[in-house]
Amino acid sequence: MSEADPLGWFGRWLSLWVALAIAGGVVLGQTLPAIPEALADLEYANVSLPVAVLIWLMILPMMVRVDFSSVRRIGSEPSGLIITTVVNWVVKPFSMFAIAYLFLRIVFSGLIEESRADEYLAGAILLGAAPCTAMVFVWSLLVRGDSTYTVVQVAVNDLIMLVAFAPIVMILLGLSDITVPWSTIALSVVLFIVIPVALGRAIRTRVIAARDRDWFETRFTRLISPMTPVGLIITLVLLFSFQGDLLLDQPLHIALIAVPLIIQTVVMYATTLRLMRWRRVRHEVAAPGALVGASNFFELAVATAIALFGLGSGAALATVVGVLVEVPLMLVLVEHARRAAPRFPSSSTV
Repeated sequence: MSEADPLGWFGRWLSLWVALAIAGGVVLGQTLPAIPEALADLEYANVSLPVAVLIWLMILPMMVRVDFSSVRRIGSEPSGLIITTVVNWVVKPFSMFAIAYLFLRIVFSGLIEESRADEYLAGAILLGAAPCTAMVFVWSLLVRGDSTYTVVQVAVNDLIMLVAFAPIVMILLGLSDITVPWSTIALSVVLFIVIPVALGRAIRTRVIAARDRDWFETRFTRLISPMTPVGLIITLVLLFSFQGDLLLDQPLHIALIAVPLIIQTVVMYATTLRLMRWRRVRHEVAAPGALVGASNFFELAVATAIALFGLGSGAALATVVGVLVEVPLMLVLVEHARRAAPRFPSSSTV
């Protein structure tokens, strides 16, 4: 991935590939329903085994990149990290709940039946409870952010996620009157956070020891990077093979789900950027920090929604709508962050 084209051809057109995967999944579900039904039967403790494998394909390349030793650098420039962390874990999950509840349960109450609105709300909660740890590296590169800061922020988020994701989700689902067994949430955390984090760290350590850090950063990460989009696209095809009937019968639901997700993303971005400017944080830290505050770990949200509610659930659909709207919206916010640079201190002035 070159500096001139940091997204790569696949990432630049991610929304198109997502749309094609949706179309392919709908066609598969309508023409060959036996295939997704057979795959759905392969589960253990209410967790789809094929989906678990696909989720690991998506998440592992991201976890391999995270250098947890970078957490030791926290004290060198704390303001930006503190602001983003507070927004991610104290503000964002609850603002997502409030905004999604307002629109899905109140404003759109005449357009979405209550039981379905509850499922969509659950999907929004899962999106809001997990800050982005993957695409943020791309957003940081696009705004010429401080790469060290971005790595530290991702490492901190992953460590917090190990202990905070499950309690936050349980609290907010409880406020929504949605009952989910604690054991199911705990299993999802182990499967989709603990195992990928541990495996990613082990692979990173072993590869660097066998070769060197430069080979790891320039060659190995590039070799495994295609695993993420491949896993995402196959997961979406499988997911929408179950969601096809809803998509064909009620396409309006997709647009309605998108409304609170878009509002949440813009509000979190604006809030974080304004706090960064108030604290005089340099642009190389403020811009990627605001983008971290705005974006979601949608891979984890998709995985958890499927594990908790099933492939054909409204919660799973809501998390996929998050994938569909986040990439183009974040590109707009990236452009805004770049134009905002003159209003912030830079590395040359601090």
